[in-house]
Amino acid sequence: MFLKKLSVAGAGLLASTGAAWAAAGPQPWEIDLQPAVTPVMERIEDFHTLLVYIITAISLFVLALLLWVMFRYNARSNPVPSRVVHNTTLEIVWTIVPVIILVLIAIPSFRLLYFEADIPTPDVTLEAIGHQWYWSYQYPGSGDFQFDSQGLSDADAEKANEPRLLGVDNTVVVPVNKVVMVETTGADVIHSWAVPAFGVKMDAIPGRINKTWFKATKEGTYYGQCSELCGARHAFMPIEVRVVSEKAYEAWLAGAKKKFASNDADTTRLAALAK
Repeated sequence: MFLKKLSVAGAGLLASTGAAWAAAGPQPWEIDLQPAVTPVMERIEDFHTLLVYIITAISLFVLALLLWVMFRYNARSNPVPSRVVHNTTLEIVWTIVPVIILVLIAIPSFRLLYFEADIPTPDVTLEAIGHQWYWSYQYPGSGDFQFDSQGLSDADAEKANEPRLLGVDNTVVVPVNKVVMVETTGADVIHSWAVPAFGVKMDAIPGRINKTWFKATKEGTYYGQCSELCGARHAFMPIEVRVVSEKAYEAWLAGAKKKFASNDADTTRLAALAK
């Protein structure tokens, strides 16, 4: 809880200094997860917190045992050492207790995995195609247009007030409070489409289509990166997603159909690569 408050306070401080992107992206000196903006990431955050409590309790227990052994059984306090080599009860306990702990961890873990894998009926379908070293996007069912999204240079990012290595020339735009299904594939090598604030990370594999989903509950601009080592410029393959109101999304959609109309000729080629 302290770490979360610390990161949120840092985000507010940076936002007040005029860094418009800071509230939705990584923060300098941040040591906690990025604020969750989807149901999936909220559950991941809760599971992470549960594991921290369990790990902390185990670590303190082991530390207490070590201190007790050091002071109770050192040569000064215990000049005649015990010759006991087995304790059946103790051996049963230290076998059963870890199993119980793992079962307690497995139950919420399986629930979370099922929640992530069970994709609700999508309102928007987004196809993300990984290339060396940029992303191509398609909106099937929403005009079926496609466009490339490439990372900005340091100079262009500074001019656009975008974070270094995270800003792109053409952003993905999705409506708030709508289920977005993301279909990923690779055109050359394995990539991975990942946005931390969404709790989404899905490999983009050539010849295969993987699916994941998110439902952003807050408007804003959110950043991610390719999370699979894909070559020399792997670090220069950012993802930028802008979450807007439904009205703003419809307006963007109408403009995008015209703006990217010249790219329609390449849609068939990209679709072939995805199959």
